[in-house]
Amino acid sequence: MIRTHVMGVGAYLPRTILSNAELAKRVDTSDEWIRERTGIQQRHIVAKGEKTSDLALHAARAALHHAKMEASELDLIVVATTTPDETFPATATTLQARLGMKHGAAFDVQAVCSGFIYGMAVADNFIRVGQAKTVLLVGAESMSKLLDWKDRTTCVLFGDGAGAVVLQGKRGRGDNTDHCVLNTKLYSDGRLHDLLYVDGGPSSTQSTGHLRMQGKEVFRHAVTNISAAIVASVEEAGLKISDVDWFVPHQANQRILDGTARKLGISSSKVISTVAQHGNTSAASVPLALATAVADGRIHKGQLVLLEAMGGGFTWGASLIRW
Repeated sequence: MIRTHVMGVGAYLPRTILSNAELAKRVDTSDEWIRERTGIQQRHIVAKGEKTSDLALHAARAALHHAKMEASELDLIVVATTTPDETFPATATTLQARLGMKHGAAFDVQAVCSGFIYGMAVADNFIRVGQAKTVLLVGAESMSKLLDWKDRTTCVLFGDGAGAVVLQGKRGRGDNTDHCVLNTKLYSDGRLHDLLYVDGGPSSTQSTGHLRMQGKEVFRHAVTNISAAIVASVEEAGLKISDVDWFVPHQANQRILDGTARKLGISSSKVISTVAQHGNTSAASVPLALATAVADGRIHKGQLVLLEAMGGGFTWGASLIRW
């Protein structure tokens, strides 16, 4: 059967860095307060005129280079973002043009911080049914554009960035020993809208709006929902949590990473954490952490890698990969 293999990974962070100390000059907060509650030390912010598609382009080129492939070999581009360049067209089509890809298809996926996991499910299914052979999946965000910089409960958490993977269909045995995406598990619960949302949009306010969040409730649901998704993914593959070599979570808050690990009995040494360096980059955070762990040699061939995330909506999910 056809299985989805990860051929290459890439990442990009804007050059402008906003430290906790610098942020403390804007709002009533401090480096100590932010570090203690979130684990974040700094975040990257897009420059004036820099768009989400710019971030996506850098990450995409890095992933294609790592895969030793050209854009002409792609059949499909999927961009996970909640901060598109424009209301329409899709940022993915802008990326398609800038890569010089003149065939195939391109579209966006919107599941906020879970967007990359949802995009992985979309790409995997396209490949499995033979509708695409090679897919570029990008998570790219300019979250700084959605922030109320007077609200210290939210503006300290988020940053901008992009990460990407190149996926390709290859024949496999069809069991959990294949080096491929073994499964993806997706969930949502629209009843929890008011816990994490943006108070604007084309059909409601004709404006972009600002991000609003009830932090304590989000934390509680995040640990519970993410833990359940991890268990469901591992069990579907006929494996145990102890079999997983690396957990690559959405980089929302170090406390959520630690709380999920404690709940499932996962050693912190097996959890990839990059939240200190870039904060919550929404759909970009999972591929950013993944690219970091691949680049520094922690993730290597044959290992089991579990990606997971939860975002507004609420949406959440997990994807299990044998590298």
